[in-house]
Order: sequence, then structure tokens, then C-alpha cells
Amino acid sequence: MCKSEEFEELRPLLFSIAYRMLGSVSDAEDAVQETWLRYDASSVRPVSVKAFLSTTVTRISIDVLRSARVRREAYVGPWLPEPLLDDPYEDPARAAELADSLSMAALLLLERLSPLERSVFVLREVFAFGFEDVAAAVGRSQAACRQLLVRARRHMHEGQPRFEANREERDELARRFFDAMAQGDMDGLQSLLAADVRLVGDGGGKAPQLARAVAGAENVARLLATVHPLMARTGITCMPRRINGQPGALFRDRDGNILHTFVLDVLDGKVHAVRSVINPDKLAHLGPVADAWAIDREVRQARRPSV
Repeated sequence: MCKSEEFEELRPLLFSIAYRMLGSVSDAEDAVQETWLRYDASSVRPVSVKAFLSTTVTRISIDVLRSARVRREAYVGPWLPEPLLDDPYEDPARAAELADSLSMAALLLLERLSPLERSVFVLREVFAFGFEDVAAAVGRSQAACRQLLVRARRHMHEGQPRFEANREERDELARRFFDAMAQGDMDGLQSLLAADVRLVGDGGGKAPQLARAVAGAENVARLLATVHPLMARTGITCMPRRINGQPGALFRDRDGNILHTFVLDVLDGKVHAVRSVINPDKLAHLGPVADAWAIDREVRQARRPSV
């Protein structure tokens, strides 16, 4: 098998590692491309191509993550990962586990970890790499990696999301949620929301966004039941989709361009979090992006009482 064939066979795994490390589709794709360039330029034939490429993409991701943390300190408003529709790495035997590790809730928890803790956790806990390969990837001893993993597990388990085991039940609740939102049914929405639910929006200062997170079932239900029918009047449509392994939806304008995404965290038959990404920079990989500012003006106009 030639180098390019070996690489393409492992590309899904490499992207999945990089995305969980970085929380960014564009950065993950760049890390994978840089991995290929280094592999293609290498004259050394590795004993294990998988180990070599996984080590390379991990080290590139660690460097990117360190610089990304500086950029995120200046980020406008809440930061959320870039939404991902499909994880290219398929392992039917571990599909549910991989989906949960891909969730926005899990990725936000990973943000609490140092770059080394994050890389050890992703390689060992998510992709089940042996400690020998983990140690080689991060340039630390196996003993040090075990300690890094202990700390990472402690941070992750303190806030580890516990999603509904039954995917069909989650999807059914999401269907009812989006139906109630489309109908402007505040009572219907409120009945589906946990008392402490939070709605968080990520506009990055490049699109209209909430001034702060909205908390509480009544407040979130009122906002969604009021705003979404107005958006529908401007031609916005809601397309339920699984996003980051969880129930969610894509919102498109009348021309089919992406306006924003919603992802729901569902536990015990209730929605505990609603996360919306509207920053156009984080949506471009999904297709043409809508003009959120123009739509915001239309919605504001639609809210004004007719004379």
C-alpha cells in the first residue's frame, strides 16, 4: 500500500482525534493536512503508520491548542465548539461512547484541561490507545501519562454529561421541542425544559447574539416561543439534524443558507441545555452562510406592531 492510501485509510481517525483536541473543524482539517505533509516528506518508514500519524496529529494539535487558548481569551461572548454533523471515524461497537465524547458538553469540559491532559484523555479514554503509544505521542513517560490521565479523569467526571441511553427517546423529545418552538407554544416548550435549563449563544461578535446566557425554563421558553415564529415569517426554516452526536437542528434562510445551529442536552426526559452557534466563521464548513445581521433587522421589523 502506498503512502497516500495508508494515509487516507487513517484520515477519519486523525480528524476525529484533532477535532476532539481542538473543538474546531477548520483547525482539525488543517492539522490533518499538516500531518500528511510531514508524512509525505518523511524518508523514514515507520514500524506502525497508525502510531506515527496519530503522534504527529496529536503534537500538531497540542501546538495549535496552546495558541488557540490565547485567542479565546479575547473572544467576544461565550465560546462554543464548531458544530460537526458527522464523525468520520466509525466504530459500531463503540458508537454511543464516541458520540458522547463528541458532544458540545464533553468538548466544553475538555476545555478545562491542559493541552497535555486533554491529549492523554482523548487518546486513552476515547480511542483506547495503549499507554506506550500515548506516551510516545505526547513525549512523556508512561508514568507521567498515567498521572495526567488521573487528573484529566477527575476534571471530566466532575461535570461529565450523562445523556439519555435511549437515542430514540432523545430524538422524540427533540422533535416535540422543535414542533413547540415552531408553533410558538410557550407552555409546550416549558414542559420539556429542566427547571435550570440554560440557553447559550455563540456569535463571536460577528453576528447578533444574546448579551448573556438565558437561564430558567420560563425565560428560555418565552424567548424561543416569541422569536422563532417571527424568524419563520422571514423565511427561516428548521431542519432537525444530529449535531455533535446529539439532537439538534440547522436553521436556514429562504435561500437555503445556514443561519445557525441548535444542539440540545437531554437528560431524564428534559432539555437541560440549548446551545446555539451563529458565528459565521464556525458555520462555513456546513455550506453557504446566511447574512445574520440582515435577518436580525427583518425579525425586528416583524416584531413592530402594524399601524
